[in-house]
Amino acid sequence: MKHKSLSKTPVMILIAMFCCFLWGSAFSCIKIGYKMFGISGNDIASQILFAGIRFTIAGIMVIAVESIRRREFVKPSHPKYIAVQSLFQTVLQYLFFYVGLAHTTGVKSSIITGAGTFFTILICSLGFRQEKLTTKKVVGSLIGFAGLIVVNLTGQGLDFDMSFFGEGFIFIAAFSGAMAQGYIKKFSKDASVVMLSGYQFFFGGLVMTIVGTIAGGHMNMPTGDAVFVVKAVALILYMGFISAAAYTLWGVLLKYNDVSKVATCKFMNPIFGAVLSLIILNETDVMGWQIMVALTLVCIGIFIVNYEKK
Repeated sequence: MKHKSLSKTPVMILIAMFCCFLWGSAFSCIKIGYKMFGISGNDIASQILFAGIRFTIAGIMVIAVESIRRREFVKPSHPKYIAVQSLFQTVLQYLFFYVGLAHTTGVKSSIITGAGTFFTILICSLGFRQEKLTTKKVVGSLIGFAGLIVVNLTGQGLDFDMSFFGEGFIFIAAFSGAMAQGYIKKFSKDASVVMLSGYQFFFGGLVMTIVGTIAGGHMNMPTGDAVFVVKAVALILYMGFISAAAYTLWGVLLKYNDVSKVATCKFMNPIFGAVLSLIILNETDVMGWQIMVALTLVCIGIFIVNYEKK
């Protein structure tokens, strides 16, 4: 695909929606994976180990595919870029996320994580000076964020109790993810986005795998059941593909578009997650009307942020 076409709004939104669909499917896959490998909801070490293996595989996938495309092995370049990207995108974001998730509700986690879109726009506008902060970007993001809140309105309710190790850690994770998007936009001027994506996943995944193992993480896998082994391997490979494909494509979009335009599309993540959880896991926490209202609000928000007078 030519670089100019990636800057066209319809193409950008279509690719961004594909990325959000992949990320949305991760919610169901993670729950299935925890069940398959005997990982409990409060076993943070095993969750970090599971995520580390997933990201390491994602890195290998990106490096392998890009090496085949170039017909030569893709060597790591710009080690500082890789280190910074790996730190913010993979290590800090997910270490804080998994610990925080164990100390707060899924509803709060989803809403706070969605606030990362605001962090991204503010960081890229005021911190990295990569674009201007305009009224329509703020308004569009607020409407999209309203859709995220709607899709998370369940019978659990939403209180305002806060804790540093719960909501505080989720905020740090969201901030770290926003920093990663700012850095990938900055680094893409000098380095290959695909190379950065592959090696930041690979090294970040290794760090998380080591941390999870040292902390006592484990994954139960009955090797005697051939069918189970095939399903388990397929699941892990697909989860690796989710990260490899979605983040690499997202990084390419950030390179050729304003960060705010791409970031607003990320409000679709919880909607895809809710729909796929309803289909795959038969979860009924989110009702049809919530999904439709949320989808409408998010689409309006995306339209406002991307609208330009001809």
